[in-house]
Amino acid sequence: MDSELKILNNSGLKKILIVGVFHGDEPQGEYFINKYLQLKREALKNSLYFIPRLNKNNKRTNANGVDLNRNFPTKNWVKSRRDDYFGGDKPSSEKETKFLVDLINKNSFDAIITIHAPYKIINYDGEAHEIACKISEILGYPVQSDIGYPTPGSFGTYCGKERNIPTITIEIDENKAPEELLGRFIELFDWLGRDF
Repeated sequence: MDSELKILNNSGLKKILIVGVFHGDEPQGEYFINKYLQLKREALKNSLYFIPRLNKNNKRTNANGVDLNRNFPTKNWVKSRRDDYFGGDKPSSEKETKFLVDLINKNSFDAIITIHAPYKIINYDGEAHEIACKISEILGYPVQSDIGYPTPGSFGTYCGKERNIPTITIEIDENKAPEELLGRFIELFDWLGRDF
């Protein structure tokens, strides 16, 4: 797997996984993560596991035309038509999905954060309402427990609902330059590393 995993403070009290760029046409997460990693933060209480860019393709789907956020082995996975939301020919068919499933199987994450666009909300799955509210305070987006449409085979369902790992999907404002949002994301990552 060519997705890079970068870990800050490998021996922290809690483990938090932060994933950027599930969808290749939502590149902002990679920018926030890489800028944060350049700051070389010290004195973190928790371990932060960063995947700056899961999807190397520059469109929503990966190189095989699969929406990675519909490819997880959930109870609600269904084979769908081949469009921008195609979940693959079978669950976990993609190397990116297998990489994340393996990483989650090998680690006990206390929370998982993914960065998406464009809905300007903090969405959550599992027992994550309290964390979602704190992230909402930092980023200024409202908390919404339901994204508003079906998401069979989603990462949030796989981790949050079926594996009981608090899972947050941050949907940023795609009309704002990432530079405008960077300060808030640095504050968020600091909070996850020091105070969560």
